[in-house]
Amino acid sequence: MPAGRNQPLWVLVRVPKEAKAGDYSGKLSLKADGWSATVPIRLHVWDFALPEKNHITTAFGLSPGNVFRYHRLKTEADKRKVLDEYFQIFADHRMSTYDPTPLDPIRVKFLPQADPPRAEVDFSAFDPVMARAVDKFHIDGFRLSIRGMGGGTFHKRYPPKIGKFGEETPQYQAMFSSYVKQLESHLRQKGWLDMAYIYWFDEPAPKDYEFVRGGMQRLKKYAPGLKTMLTEQVEEKLAGPIDIWCPVSPHFDAAAAKERRAHGERFWWYVCCGPKAPYCTLFIDHPATELRVWLWQTWQRDIVGVLIWQATYWTSSAAYPDKPQNPYEDPMGYVSGYSTPKGTKRHWGNGDGRFVYPPLSAATPGISGTEPVFDAPVSSIRWEMLREGIEDYEYLYLLRELLDKHRGSLPAERVKELEALLVVPESITTDMTTFTTDPATIYARRKAIAEAIEQLAK
Repeated sequence: MPAGRNQPLWVLVRVPKEAKAGDYSGKLSLKADGWSATVPIRLHVWDFALPEKNHITTAFGLSPGNVFRYHRLKTEADKRKVLDEYFQIFADHRMSTYDPTPLDPIRVKFLPQADPPRAEVDFSAFDPVMARAVDKFHIDGFRLSIRGMGGGTFHKRYPPKIGKFGEETPQYQAMFSSYVKQLESHLRQKGWLDMAYIYWFDEPAPKDYEFVRGGMQRLKKYAPGLKTMLTEQVEEKLAGPIDIWCPVSPHFDAAAAKERRAHGERFWWYVCCGPKAPYCTLFIDHPATELRVWLWQTWQRDIVGVLIWQATYWTSSAAYPDKPQNPYEDPMGYVSGYSTPKGTKRHWGNGDGRFVYPPLSAATPGISGTEPVFDAPVSSIRWEMLREGIEDYEYLYLLRELLDKHRGSLPAERVKELEALLVVPESITTDMTTFTTDPATIYARRKAIAEAIEQLAK
């Protein structure tokens, strides 16, 4: 290190599932000319392990196109090799991507001339790769793409269509029905139906509600077991065919959620370019604890899923139309799409959509050279904080499970003490805009929860 410069060090310790419980110690040695220092490292390993698969659903975007572009990948073998590195960094942090099978989709062939018109659905490439994603990367959910639905956002939408047949035609209805019924049946047979969610329209405006409701009702008509998800707060004009509501965090309404949960519906929520301060956000230039506290707020509201639109949004085609952005040198997430003119730099926020980084060899300086880059992706402090928050959630879930299991054999006073541990304390967060920025407060609470888990497990 050059003289006069501060350099933080971030030390990650991975504890194997089979590690013996107890206290471990080590040291970190720092040396320079005529100087040295030793920093002690102390680690306590609890006598339990978190489950490999989450009880909270995590839905995070991963752009294979950006990965292929920055790593300069051309062959399918190279693409698969590097994608596995990204799937692994997601798995190591207890996260699931929208799409764990980007090179092996479910394939469908529509046959409008058949009698009756139908779809031929081919799962041969998808099945083994999905099975691997479940077994190796422990995914907790995946986005099921549905062809022929139409779609869009508040900005623009396009109508349902299969080939030249619109939704009002009998050919469309027959082919669409055949298609989604096969999807539902196959996913149920494989044990993947509950992990699948259909996220086909993003952030609808009121003018889109009738269109969105119609699409969701069409799905429910032909394949009621497929789960629909919508990035919108509860709205009466949408209610009915929505299984999972996913509002941006400030728009979560506890009273509306209670009413819809009575119908068997679930709630996720998300953060993106909003909200901004004073809420928990995803931005680089905010306290690192915010994303971790967000998961405590998630537990506090009985929300069962978290979504972030992208984790590898390294460049903007609008802001950087000629050469891709270097995400290390320019931390800003800029707007792409939404009719943004080329060369326009509109800010979404520092770090928005960017949690996992390309290796320095692929991003510095710029994107140059022709040889593929196989170096591993790079984590970020915010990615680690999301992992910590998800682990916190799993600690709470495990304690609740154990309490439910042993409640009948425990003294009433002990049950009250354990139930109190399942309540998020004011020292961590009192409301959406009042929360701690001190990680010690969170660690102290997690320690108390871990001690309770150990006692109940014995």
